[in-house]
Amino acid sequence: MTVLCLPGHAQVEQANPSTLPRPVAEQAPAAVANPASPRQLFPGLFEAVQTGRVFADNKTFVDAAPRQRPATILTAWNREKKQPGFQLKAFVEAHFDLPAEGGAVFQSNVQAGLRRHLDTLWTVLARPAAPAVDPNDSLAEYRSLLPLPKPYIVPGGRFREVYYWDSYFTMLGLAEAGRNELVQDLTDNFAFLINRYGFVPNGNRSYYLTRSQPPFFGSMVALLAKDQGNGILLRYRAALEREYRYWMLGADKLAPGTAAHRVVKLPGGAALNRYWDESTQPREESYVEDVTAAKTSKQPPAQFYRNVRAAAASGWDFSSRWFVPGGGLGTIQTTDLVPVDLNCLLYQLEQTLAEACRTAGQTAQARDYTAKATRRKTALLALSWDPKVGWFQDYNWRTRQRSSIRTLAGVFPLAFGLATPAQAKRLATNLQYNFMKPGGLVTTLSKTGQQWDSPNGWAPLQYLAIDGLRRYEQRPLADTLARRWVGLNRRVFAQTGKLLEKYDVVNPNRAAGGGEYPLQDGFGWTNGVLLKLLEWYKLE
Repeated sequence: MTVLCLPGHAQVEQANPSTLPRPVAEQAPAAVANPASPRQLFPGLFEAVQTGRVFADNKTFVDAAPRQRPATILTAWNREKKQPGFQLKAFVEAHFDLPAEGGAVFQSNVQAGLRRHLDTLWTVLARPAAPAVDPNDSLAEYRSLLPLPKPYIVPGGRFREVYYWDSYFTMLGLAEAGRNELVQDLTDNFAFLINRYGFVPNGNRSYYLTRSQPPFFGSMVALLAKDQGNGILLRYRAALEREYRYWMLGADKLAPGTAAHRVVKLPGGAALNRYWDESTQPREESYVEDVTAAKTSKQPPAQFYRNVRAAAASGWDFSSRWFVPGGGLGTIQTTDLVPVDLNCLLYQLEQTLAEACRTAGQTAQARDYTAKATRRKTALLALSWDPKVGWFQDYNWRTRQRSSIRTLAGVFPLAFGLATPAQAKRLATNLQYNFMKPGGLVTTLSKTGQQWDSPNGWAPLQYLAIDGLRRYEQRPLADTLARRWVGLNRRVFAQTGKLLEKYDVVNPNRAAGGGEYPLQDGFGWTNGVLLKLLEWYKLE
């Protein structure tokens, strides 16, 4: 990899297959003043708590709220840790308010039925607004939870904050339930985050402020427009444009065959996007896991951590999708890949912006965004469509080769209307014979132990596949998949009284596994997709 330095901008990666792989060399852009993360606030103590496994889940400590200023706590720790019989856990419990355990705090009445459970869960998972910091609250700036001006919905379990792409699928259910005010509240919260930080963080925590997630904000606004009309686009246009600038940062200065931040400039000149995180440190919420995994990789730690974080930005943490084919987590290469799903979402964002401009009577700006969307579509389809396999796959911009790993990210061109009818027909056949299982669709065809691989199925991907098939008039397969997924959700609910984060679709009688944490219940996006499908198919 050759590193080019553009005046006044970040260093830029340039593909050079003869010398790959090399460490990532970009530097993060100058950031606005953001709240410090727990590791920044409590140096030394943070590492001691996380590596000492004071809590089974590294997310517990970063979600805790300090009872005194960091300087006071650090002074006490440096003094007391030298005392005989010092207990680190007792010290943390004395100086921090710990979050509630992410266990089963809600027991459903199974006999009352699934719809009653869904309706009740909106209340269980709801959180009140946490507006601007109270000037009289001297400790507010030291908590990792970022304030939001409107009520919101959390996924459930250990996920105690709002999450970006999760929320869109939650909103699908809220809209079906007639809770349109909460749909708008959630959209307003994401607009607030964009206006405050320049993008939507992975979640509203300070330790997530280095990355985003799949950009569904345009889809959220489009969902509101279905209810309120295109005039709503004008309310969110500024936020839509600012998010677009975040994703396209540096695109105009990139030379062909190079990349910086979230943008990849292809040899032909087209600009596509990749997942990215501005940090090269272990994730604070999974600190031990990252430090341990880095020891298994041949990559320099900074490069490995960046790739791990970029996979977290994708929402698919983790999957063989991001690995060198046949390799494990140590081979992760997320930043080398131009993902199908991300670029479909940005295509939709460009189209939404074009429609917002048309609504405002600004035809020239509308034509510009439409042209951007057309260029993206042309470039993405040329790179990602594999005519031999009949599937859309990620593209490795460094090696200039299409990935050989098939994943459900391949359904995004159907869900967002980029595919041709012929491509949709071939993809549907591929889905039916390779991905469809008794409980729905597997995420990939590989069984690796990672949670975004077989045998697991996830609600958002089931929905996008079904929606895409319906869009391209592949109704029989869409109907079959919907009924299998709903049936699996029903069976697990009847047995446990819960709806879960993910499911084993190969063996519906077995609990889903993999990942860095135990199977979570709640669960926002499962509830939203399930209710949407129940309404679509008039199921009880």
